[in-house]
Amino acid sequence: MPTTRQNPWSDPYMAYNFLLELGGIVEAGFQEVSGLDATIDSVDYREGNQDLTIRKLPGLVKYSNITLKRGITVDNQAIWDWHETSAKGTTDRIQVAIVLVDIDGSTPKVRWELTEAWPLKWTGPSLNASSSAVAIETLEIVHEGITTASYS
Repeated sequence: MPTTRQNPWSDPYMAYNFLLELGGIVEAGFQEVSGLDATIDSVDYREGNQDLTIRKLPGLVKYSNITLKRGITVDNQAIWDWHETSAKGTTDRIQVAIVLVDIDGSTPKVRWELTEAWPLKWTGPSLNASSSAVAIETLEIVHEGITTASYS
C-alpha cells in the first residue's frame, strides 16, 4: 500500500481571503487575483547518432503577469504611489507577496512571493451614476519568478 504525505481528505482553503504585501508590508486586500502560474518550455533535442526519437528537455521558465482587482479606496495610497514611481521612469522592483489566509482572516495559510516585481498597468474604475456597483481598480504586476510556502 502506498504511503501518504498528508491527509488526502483535508478541506481546501477558500479563495476569497487574501492580502497583498509590498516590500514586506501588508498594503491591501483584493477581491480577485489571477495569473499565478509558471510554464516551463519544452525544447526538442536529438542526440547525434541515436535513433530518430526526439528527447524533450526543460527550457526557459515563463511567468504570467499577475492581475489584482479591488474596490478603490483612499485609505492607503501605497499601490498608487508604487505605480506612479514606475510611470515617472524609476522602476521600483520589489518583493511582493500574495498571502492566502483562513476563513476568519487572521491566520496565513499559503504565501506566493513574486521576485523583482513592478507595476505594469493600473486601470481605474468604470464610473456610472446609474449603477450601485463597487468602483473597482485593477493593478497588473510583472515579475521574474514565483515561490510558494505554506504555514503550519
